[in-house]
Amino acid sequence: MKHVAFSGRLIMVGCGSIGQGVLPLILRHIDLDPARITIVNADERGRVAAVDAGVRYVLSPLTRTNYRDVLAPLVGRGDFLLNLSVDVSSVALIEFCREVGALYLDTCVEPWAGGYTDTSLTASQRSNYGLRESALAVAARHSGGPTALITHGANPGLVSHFVKQALLNLSSDTGLTVDVPNTRSGWAALAQRLSVKVIHIAERDTQVANIPKQRDEFVNTWSVDGFVGEGCQPAELGWGTHETVWPADARRHDFGSDAAIYLERPGASTRVRTWTPLEGPFHGFLITHNESISIADYYTVKEGGTVTYRPTVHYAYHPADDAVLSVHELAGKNWQMQARTRLMMDEIISGTDELGVLLMGHERGAYWYGSRLSIEEARELAPNNNATSLQVTATVMAGIIWAMENPECGVVEPDAIDYERILAIARPYLGEVVGVYSDWTPLDDRGRLFAEPVDAASPWLFGNFRVT
Repeated sequence: MKHVAFSGRLIMVGCGSIGQGVLPLILRHIDLDPARITIVNADERGRVAAVDAGVRYVLSPLTRTNYRDVLAPLVGRGDFLLNLSVDVSSVALIEFCREVGALYLDTCVEPWAGGYTDTSLTASQRSNYGLRESALAVAARHSGGPTALITHGANPGLVSHFVKQALLNLSSDTGLTVDVPNTRSGWAALAQRLSVKVIHIAERDTQVANIPKQRDEFVNTWSVDGFVGEGCQPAELGWGTHETVWPADARRHDFGSDAAIYLERPGASTRVRTWTPLEGPFHGFLITHNESISIADYYTVKEGGTVTYRPTVHYAYHPADDAVLSVHELAGKNWQMQARTRLMMDEIISGTDELGVLLMGHERGAYWYGSRLSIEEARELAPNNNATSLQVTATVMAGIIWAMENPECGVVEPDAIDYERILAIARPYLGEVVGVYSDWTPLDDRGRLFAEPVDAASPWLFGNFRVT
């Protein structure tokens, strides 16, 4: 079905795995003439998909010095700029869209090329916390105006909507009668009332290809550049008020909301214990993501200016096994990129991406709610996608539709928008969406081989995760 009609132009910046995957969904669900779509990309990836769809393709890498000249003839009042690029500043494009009166959506707050690993910047400045604050500063300078929905992919993005649905499910299952909150403070009060102490974005990707990873090659089921960029950023997490154990290399930020901390190590070198229903317990990489900060910030409760409740929130990611091997090789090269990269797509022969939110600390123990999408289902549902990319592209498409339906909301994060509308649009592409309870905690089987100094009375403390 067509969810919305759009009379403006749509300009897509970047056309990698997500751009190629979302294009057919846009044409399927938005009443928009393909002739009014233009793709601006830094390389030839995506040209075939563009030609097949009948949309214009412009080969022009965007830089600090040329982005306005390239975009000015293409983007004007009432148009939509969809930013799916890497190495292009999200803040610069948001500001540009506000000036010309265009709508905007991205899947992460991206810096200019080199921003993730520029050691002339402090770790705090090149963190997702710092990037998020730079985007929120645009909102502070310009209230209202054209909608700019930031960080709205699968995660960040979809998982923020999963959290709200999971809280309502948990309320119902524990016999707590509540009205659906309609304010930020109402949602935070509900999480506090349920005693949710920790929220993992817990993901296990089991997709396997018939072409194994080769030496000096980085393989992944979604953007290699995107994964390596965020994996080299400092490990970050929202820091809960229940925490009593301070990680040795943890640091606070001296600006912004103070909802999160970072560790002085790359996220792709840091592992944490987590759990999903199909996989069970596993080690995930503590990869920095915007939702680790925005969810912790959104569910903060304050009394008289003092923070009285905040959950610990972080991403725990086990990518496809060949991607894990790629990360190990990357780390062994002291984070210098391999000579070759490969996006796993047609060569995938089996596997599922299990992506959800794991809420812990409440009276039912642990509750995982999310999407289980197999490669077979993904291929049946949409072209140009695997299981991982479709969870992203479906949510990007849903976010575009929401922004078109709500064009004057200013700069806004996923946590603050209509979760029901997004889930209704995206859900047909998410495979099996389920909620599963467990009595698992990060202390299960700890100290089995060697004694470990952990506090069994406080199983939800981040310090008990013993980052490795």
